[in-house]
Amino acid sequence: MRDVLPLEELVLVDPAADRLELVGGLARRIFAKQGHPGTISWTDDLDAGVDGADAVLLQLRVGGQAARNQDETWPLECGCVGQETTGAGGLAKALRTVPVVLDIAERVRRRNPDAWIVDFTNPVGIVTRALLTAGHRAVGLCNVAIGFQRKFAKLLGVDPGEVTLEHVGLNHLTWERAVRVGGTDGEDVLPKLLAEHGEAIAEDLRMPRTLVGWLGVVPSYYLRYYYQHDAVVRELRSKPSRAAEVAAIERELLEMYGDPALDEKPELLGKRGGAFYSEAAVDLTSSLLGDTGEVRIVNTFNAGTLPFLPDDAVIEVPAAVNAQGAKPLPVRPLEPLFAGLVANVTAYEHLALEAALKGGRERVFQALLSHPLIGQIEYAEKLTDDLIAHNREHLAWA
Repeated sequence: MRDVLPLEELVLVDPAADRLELVGGLARRIFAKQGHPGTISWTDDLDAGVDGADAVLLQLRVGGQAARNQDETWPLECGCVGQETTGAGGLAKALRTVPVVLDIAERVRRRNPDAWIVDFTNPVGIVTRALLTAGHRAVGLCNVAIGFQRKFAKLLGVDPGEVTLEHVGLNHLTWERAVRVGGTDGEDVLPKLLAEHGEAIAEDLRMPRTLVGWLGVVPSYYLRYYYQHDAVVRELRSKPSRAAEVAAIERELLEMYGDPALDEKPELLGKRGGAFYSEAAVDLTSSLLGDTGEVRIVNTFNAGTLPFLPDDAVIEVPAAVNAQGAKPLPVRPLEPLFAGLVANVTAYEHLALEAALKGGRERVFQALLSHPLIGQIEYAEKLTDDLIAHNREHLAWA
């Protein structure tokens, strides 16, 4: 942060006061160890926390890990993937999350109309679309692209800053169609990467090497839910949920944070997920506040970038980022194999946002019926009833 995002004050906001004090104390010790001149404070008062902020980095989970555990389990009863960002579980999270995020954004706007909201609250595509449609100064952020950049740089033996990705799609539905070294005009080394490291890349994705080679691109690991749906369902049924794993990790981390001698990031935090989010968030915020025009891979309005999608769809692509926001760079025409899935999921996200904003069983059913991982009346009917039953306390209209 000292190099690219000088700051005077970092304010941590959390309704869970016990967790807030532990994380805040560790943050202060880290700043002190690094000799950072900025101050750190914390509060459970949202309005006080965002007052005077230049940027608000937003990550939250309505219902906590308990709600996530439900998202990952009850869809499996229908033989559908249980996951927190896609399918029925992803819709449940969107319905719980969008109203809360929009309320926060309105409170930010009342106090700081010029503040930027950097959202990495899942499902990022739907949440970012909600923010932008409501006129908020917001950009969505995911760590998939920066994760690939770091992995490819390591395989190539170069600095990550030298690697540029042709990353295209929707949040958690993306493909790397080129990997260039030395800038946007550099040589595309993706064929070389697949030829020399295809096995390792496929193993990391948990996809067949033959599939990755046939595609000729590197899909996001979230494409497993589409390309290998039934195999993933069998896998998920055979082990504890990821939410249960994460909850156990979080409990252990909070115990560690309470140690007054701890003044650096624990190694265990690397198992929590979200690798490189911090670096991506600092870089993006720096571009917004510094008016740099640097290219970042973000979630923002399509605005004609992918001509087969509505302008108000939210896509995840490289964009020039400055004080006015994120402007997507031109994208080569998307191959039908990818464009068809992108169009289908975009239609689902439109219906999901309608359900999140307006509520109602019929809207939930339409969103589920439209999702490519569901798409059958019998499943959509049962999943609609299950979703409402498991989330009633978080849905005002239910």
